[in-house]
Amino acid sequence: MTAASTPKGERRRQALVVAAAELLTEGGFEAVRHRAVAERAGLPLASTTYYFSSLDDLISAAVEHESRQELAAGRAQLDELADQPRSTDAVIELLLDMLLGMESRDGGAEPVLLRYERLVGSPRRPYLAPLMRELSAELHDLLAEIFARSGMAVSRDRLLELIALVDGAVVNALIESNPDPRGAARRMLRAQLG
Repeated sequence: MTAASTPKGERRRQALVVAAAELLTEGGFEAVRHRAVAERAGLPLASTTYYFSSLDDLISAAVEHESRQELAAGRAQLDELADQPRSTDAVIELLLDMLLGMESRDGGAEPVLLRYERLVGSPRRPYLAPLMRELSAELHDLLAEIFARSGMAVSRDRLLELIALVDGAVVNALIESNPDPRGAARRMLRAQLG
């Protein structure tokens, strides 16, 4: 048994993953550095290279952790939505949470900009490609389930069109320095789904 497979080792490894995920969310890929992660986790610098073979491995673990947390939160919200009267607005807000991140609820462009920088920047990191494909497929499945359970079943092609619509609205809002890209995407979805 290695130190990394002990309960203490697992806790330390998880603390590093959580710290890296927080830094990734707050500052993008460039914010995830060995020293910053170790400091955020409250662990020695050497622990980052002990528990992860490279910075790429640590970033992959952080991306997966953050994405799995968001998917789980989306599923929980969907379960709550099922217990309430269905409203198009509630469905739209859940879709926006899944596509733009829950941090976007508070308004402002910064959390959305950081999310899109991560998404657009991930192809520069080929080691993330298989994970990004897997997570994207899971997200699309969840979005399809949101629509189906809300009584608004959409085809796979229509789902991809709606995602592209949100992405386009957000990118245009960011280009125009619109302080509320989520609001721009919300208006587009309401026009399509209302």
